[in-house]
Amino acid sequence: MRGIAAAPCRACYSARVTSVVAAGAEALGPSAARALSPFTEFLLVGGFTLVLFPLAWLAERGVGLDAAELAVGFTTFHAAHLVNDPHFSVTYLLFYRNARARLFGRDLEPRQRLRYVFAGILAPAALGAWTVLAIAHGSSRALGALIELMFALVGWHYVKQGFGVLLVLSARRGVRYQPHERRALLFHALAGAAFAWANPASPRREVEEKGVVYTALAHPRSLELVTGVVFGLSALLLVAILAQKNRRERRLPPLAPLIGYLVAIWLWSVFSSIDPLMLYAIPALHSLQYLYFVWLLRRNEALEAEAPPHFGRPTQERLLVLAVSAAALGALQFHFAPSLLDWARWLVPHGTPAELADLGPTPWFAGLFALVNIHHYLMDTVIWRRENPETRYLYH
Repeated sequence: MRGIAAAPCRACYSARVTSVVAAGAEALGPSAARALSPFTEFLLVGGFTLVLFPLAWLAERGVGLDAAELAVGFTTFHAAHLVNDPHFSVTYLLFYRNARARLFGRDLEPRQRLRYVFAGILAPAALGAWTVLAIAHGSSRALGALIELMFALVGWHYVKQGFGVLLVLSARRGVRYQPHERRALLFHALAGAAFAWANPASPRREVEEKGVVYTALAHPRSLELVTGVVFGLSALLLVAILAQKNRRERRLPPLAPLIGYLVAIWLWSVFSSIDPLMLYAIPALHSLQYLYFVWLLRRNEALEAEAPPHFGRPTQERLLVLAVSAAALGALQFHFAPSLLDWARWLVPHGTPAELADLGPTPWFAGLFALVNIHHYLMDTVIWRRENPETRYLYH
């Protein structure tokens, strides 16, 4: 419950954040406004998806599905080292920077600090224990449950990011949304994530993911129908809300933010499987969208630190260090660490041959992949909230 006594504290905090944002805008000055061109931004936040769909269609019909899938799979596999993996690892660099100050300082309000403790300490400890115990006991069921949790949350993560893209980029263009409009936009996004997870209907069945063989949850037909109806109604509500906004303000949301929002819901989540080649590209497209906002955040922060009276390191140097660090940490998280652990596991095997077979040859890779994904989702709910003072850099 929200107590009346808490309201003045939250009001003071909001006022402090507002003053900090205003000071930041003045410090950054006009040079910070020179970001990427509108067309480049459009491509990065979702426009590339609209370009790749027809290219995928042409490739399938030009060289055949098998050859096209082999080429796209090979390309996206190696591109992941520079796009997908760093998009996960850079979250750790953002989240755990100045951790002591965030835990014990006064930059964060109490509720945001509790979110930080949960996402930064409690959640990774629980996920790590889950992974270690599942592998130590040879339990493909427990490790499969962790993978199922990852799949259940990934759609939510995609659409929430699309929702954030719309709000932030619209605000950068001077477009604001009233509370009921924000609720309608968020409702449509979450309804899309729920329908994407429930669709298609399927019984409990044995599946394999990254070598781990487990029994997946059933997705009943009734759940698919209910979530589909809710998603359809949310789409109608969204159209009505946007039409009302257009009549009142004589404008719709800016094109690039709106495309980023709709693509994340409709093409990356609900209808992600309509083209087999795009299944390989969607994680990279989502990662590009994410990395663009990381670039905005850290670029504007670096510009402020570079300007008087700080005279810090050049912006390009700071961004290069961040990029190299993210790539190195990504290689450690997804390649070196799991490979070493999987190699060590076979030196001292545990469990029965059947259990070892169900876990596959690389259970640590499967477990750490799921763990980092889920932890990434949770850290994002803290980093990109308005209550985080650093998000002020997104609006310059």
